[in-house]
Amino acid sequence: MSIQRFHTGPRMSQAVVHGDTIYLAGQVGEPGSDVTNQTKECLAKVDALLAECGSSKENILSTTIWLADMADFGKMNEIWDAWVPQGHTPARACGEAKLATPDYLVEFMIVAAKP
Repeated sequence: MSIQRFHTGPRMSQAVVHGDTIYLAGQVGEPGSDVTNQTKECLAKVDALLAECGSSKENILSTTIWLADMADFGKMNEIWDAWVPQGHTPARACGEAKLATPDYLVEFMIVAAKP
């Protein structure tokens, strides 16, 4: 089975497709903006990468969300709930973690099916 890599750099690829499964690297928003804007930016990147890989948010299998502060859980969920297609919600986990820089407030990791 072949492996396709998208936007590959020296450290990582933004997306990897193996068979009918798509793995996205952690997606972050513009450093320094608030969690609402960073969440919107993350999900826009997810949409674009999934489209490039031949899929869409309706095919997301699982999502892992990292928040720098769980106090932002509600604000992030407001954006997530408006974005995720009802009836196609994936398995999901959300936790608090130190991200790559204190300016990142949220990061999304996605695994999706390729129809």
